[in-house]
Amino acid sequence: MKLYNTLTRKKETFEPQDGKTVRMYVCGPTVYDHLHIGNVRPVIVFDTLRKYFERFQGWDVIYVQNVTDVDDKLINRSIESGEPVSSIATQYTKSYFNLLMQLGAETPSHSPRATEFVPGMIELIEALIEKGLAYETDGDVYYRVSAFPEYGKLSGRKVDDLRVGARIAASEKKENPLDFTLWKRSKPGEPKWDSPWGEGRPGWHTECVVLSRHFLGETLDIHAGGNDLVFPHHENEIAQAEGLTGKTFARFWLHSGMLMFHGEKMSKSLGNFAYAHDVIEEFGAGTVRYFYLSRHYRKPLDYSTDGLVAARVAVTRIQTLIDEVTSELSSVDSGDTNAQGRAFLTSLQPLRERYVAEMDSDVNTVGAIAAIQDIVSETNRFRAIATGNARLALPGAISLIRELGYPLGLFQETESASKGIEDDLIRLLIDLRAELREKKEFALSDFIRDRLADLGITIKDTAQGTIWK
Repeated sequence: MKLYNTLTRKKETFEPQDGKTVRMYVCGPTVYDHLHIGNVRPVIVFDTLRKYFERFQGWDVIYVQNVTDVDDKLINRSIESGEPVSSIATQYTKSYFNLLMQLGAETPSHSPRATEFVPGMIELIEALIEKGLAYETDGDVYYRVSAFPEYGKLSGRKVDDLRVGARIAASEKKENPLDFTLWKRSKPGEPKWDSPWGEGRPGWHTECVVLSRHFLGETLDIHAGGNDLVFPHHENEIAQAEGLTGKTFARFWLHSGMLMFHGEKMSKSLGNFAYAHDVIEEFGAGTVRYFYLSRHYRKPLDYSTDGLVAARVAVTRIQTLIDEVTSELSSVDSGDTNAQGRAFLTSLQPLRERYVAEMDSDVNTVGAIAAIQDIVSETNRFRAIATGNARLALPGAISLIRELGYPLGLFQETESASKGIEDDLIRLLIDLRAELREKKEFALSDFIRDRLADLGITIKDTAQGTIWK
């Protein structure tokens, strides 16, 4: 499998350090508000990669994602609302994990809160000071960028170029405008912890270094996030971790592209955003996942209602096939398919191989989805001509679609009206409607159809019987 490594700017063969367990860290949310739809892209992309590792590569994944529950944004929200920072963080942390569930994303192996690891951050900062990589001034601690010669290697920026235009705020006492904050002296009313430099709180860049090292060790297999984090956040993480140990901090750096809105990055500061939970409520989680995965993860993606509508049409086409085949064959006695059916299933295997090849090539979900669409087309074609036991091959095609859809978070079994007593009640009404139609009592049969439609249940009469969804 090959992944594009931001650090080397090329695709490289990837496998875990120990051959079986992927140590993966993905930067998580700052929980001061609900996530907007642009924040969801790295969630979906790296959840897809994790699932692919586990299901198709056979690797275990230790997936760590932090929760930033102390930060300037949280403090500002607290000042605006009058609520304690901790209450705001608790509310929006819960909102975030509800969103993961809505999206069908796997829960991280570990979801550490920044406030739980402040002592470890203090220890790291002390070690950096002792090594000459950081310095304290009036209760603030800064990283000394000039002491780390490789600064800028991830972003490709040169220190001399970065200095141009860099400024030191009147409240800061840095040696160099590029030096970044490791520990911030607290102001009255702000969250604070005791430290060797007085009361204060840690900087964001230090948080991710400490949390990733705690759960994954000194060298990660993968560090990932949106490409807006390459500089300064991920650059500053490297400076701390590698400056301290001299060891590679992360072997692979993966970054997803931005969601754009009319050519601009979607962000709350610009006001050009939509909350993720609102979009999911309107279009469905499957549509949102398909919308993102139908463009390569490293490329920018334009947000549009038209794009979401097109994604919904594509998802509905595939889901309709799954539902109809499942319904058509639900009452058929089990048995083996015939030579025609076996030949059909064999013909689908090259498409599965194509799917794997696309995913192995830097998670090319665009090509993977195209392979699934071709399987759907071939299945629809076969379904139209197959008779008798040949039709018993159709569930095999549906299983293949679900297998390939799993890493994408699409086309899986869901708890719905198709299970339990609801299924029996709907089937009872459909059987009653069929009897009414035989007796030519069309007014009553149409009444049942229309009332079911009012409840969101569509019925369709086919040569194999009546099916519903």
